[in-house]
Amino acid sequence: MKYNDLVVEKNKRPSRAGRGIAAGQGKTAGRGTKGQKSRTGHRKMPAGFMGGQRALMQAIPKLKGFKSIHPKAEVVYTDRLNELSGKVDNYKLAEASMISSPFVKVKVITRGEITKKIDLETQFASKSAVEAIKKAGGSFKQVAILQRPKTEKAKK
Repeated sequence: MKYNDLVVEKNKRPSRAGRGIAAGQGKTAGRGTKGQKSRTGHRKMPAGFMGGQRALMQAIPKLKGFKSIHPKAEVVYTDRLNELSGKVDNYKLAEASMISSPFVKVKVITRGEITKKIDLETQFASKSAVEAIKKAGGSFKQVAILQRPKTEKAKK
């Protein structure tokens, strides 16, 4: 026999369930005996369904509390803004290590006094912080959260 003489096609017929006991898959036709899944027209049960018995996920005690999927805004205080000057945005705050990343929400809150004139562009600021910035001769502009740049996949 040669390699090119080998027959590659499968040589087996598909089994025909439910065609009598002599056919091999008769009577119960491989569905076991009795029960919901052995009947025709049975529907798929939801995950965790235990045949009407109380499901495991209902029997286990639940954990207290709630964790929001929305991250909280990082806080910057007005007295720390004296270290900066000119236009202050998320990038400048991140460079000065006042926030963890330029792509987070920032809220400016009053604490101490602000002496330098700055043009603040962040997502949030308290009313008293905006008043303090304007009193020092600066301005506040509310901007949207900066989006992370999408990494380009290797071009083919």
